[in-house]
Amino acid sequence: MTKNNHTKWIKEATRELGFDYCGIARAEPLDEDARRLERWLNKGMHGSMQYMANHFDLRVDPCKLVPGARSVITLLLNYFPGREALPEPSGESSPRIAKYAYGKDYHEVIRGKLNLLLQRMRASIGEIEGRGFVDSAPVLERSWAVRSGLGWVGKNGNLLHKQAGSFFFIATLIVDLELEYDVPFVGDYCGTCRKCIDACPTDAISEDKVVNGSQCISYFTIELKDLLIPETMKGKFQDWLFGCDTCQDVCPWNRFSKPTTEIAFSPIPAILHFKTAEWEELTEESFKEIFRHSPLKRARWAGIQRNLRFIDPNQDC
Repeated sequence: MTKNNHTKWIKEATRELGFDYCGIARAEPLDEDARRLERWLNKGMHGSMQYMANHFDLRVDPCKLVPGARSVITLLLNYFPGREALPEPSGESSPRIAKYAYGKDYHEVIRGKLNLLLQRMRASIGEIEGRGFVDSAPVLERSWAVRSGLGWVGKNGNLLHKQAGSFFFIATLIVDLELEYDVPFVGDYCGTCRKCIDACPTDAISEDKVVNGSQCISYFTIELKDLLIPETMKGKFQDWLFGCDTCQDVCPWNRFSKPTTEIAFSPIPAILHFKTAEWEELTEESFKEIFRHSPLKRARWAGIQRNLRFIDPNQDC
């Protein structure tokens, strides 16, 4: 098979596995992105997320992750639940959950798909060295998505696709196989729009397309492991219990979002129907059972209870 045939085969295989978009870029150091990441880290915008600063050299050079790397394959998997699947407003209090966490843990879902893709590549193309990554490893996935022609990074820090918005998981497969490369995405179609900047409840998005991770609601409700959330954030969370979608919900490009076809991302009933009282009454054992395959397990039961107390206007902490 030629490079062209290999590339066509891989893109067809990704479609068969349920990925919505596939782009391929040449594996090379991300020098400009490295400088940008270094500036962000030096300003402390990663907060207590020390893992963001670890393995810096691996993040910016795919050849250090996969020796002999030739290609970086970037895949997008839609997780938008569809507007009919969103919780309906009611007179009762209902904490809000970021849409990416409605269904099964995407790490489990995508890791399985990447492993299967690599197995099929080896069976059809030959011996290939490669590694798949799903956001928990040192890979600058949005940079590779841009280099693969899949979209641009918006003012809110999310990858934006012109036909589908931003409700996508990004996965990366680095291989030592030379392929045909897509044209990098050039341009920024956010224009003068600043809806995400104006809507951010904690002012975490700045004018220069820099997102202060340590000020984001997702950081406080998921990443922060302290017993208490800073009092300076009180009253700013807009009932977000786990994560935050505000900057995506107001983005005009997300009018193109379509419901996911991935069954694993079907909403867990509790996420759509639990009211505040039910969350508060949830025991640790029940939490572990209901959310054993959910991204919510990352915050743990104690973290969810802390978040509940914080977004309760009648609580002092």
